[in-house]
Amino acid sequence: MSSIRIFILGALDARGEMHGHQLRLLAEEEHIDQWTDITVGALYGAIKRLATEGLIEERRVEREGSFPERQVWGITAEGREALGVLRHRGLRQIVHKPDPFDLAMTRLDPNKLDDVEAILLTRLSSLRAELLDSQTHLQTIKQYLTVAEQVVMNHKAHRLAADIAWHEELLGQLPEIIADELSRRD
Repeated sequence: MSSIRIFILGALDARGEMHGHQLRLLAEEEHIDQWTDITVGALYGAIKRLATEGLIEERRVEREGSFPERQVWGITAEGREALGVLRHRGLRQIVHKPDPFDLAMTRLDPNKLDDVEAILLTRLSSLRAELLDSQTHLQTIKQYLTVAEQVVMNHKAHRLAADIAWHEELLGQLPEIIADELSRRD
């Protein structure tokens, strides 16, 4: 699933023709990087890929003042069809990406078992700080967001809260994990 494709195609479909800089400004205005996996810098590469695939097309080139020429893009009929498919998949598909942390926990360094608790406490502290930052940021920008955007940003907070609860559980089981690792050493 490609969030950046949904963003670009959806923006061109809803708002009409735009150049890359306008798409970038829209992404910044909507704080896309705060609640999606989209980085604003990746927009231009994605625009080129979508154009190569025929999902968007250059409609014209414009120049404002001393700014460089900019290609203005519009969504194609194929792009609208692809957008429909992407929206459908995006709503139906559940994505959970593996966390390298999980593998690292199953491959602990037997000579550094004493360090694991401090590492977990640091992770837990970082997660709590990220949750607080996320909640504070949401309150700060809430007035600029649609209801759907507010709900989605709150989804991030719920995921962080679940991750915090899991880390707390892991810390509770750490003595058992360490004992098991030590028994394997012998």
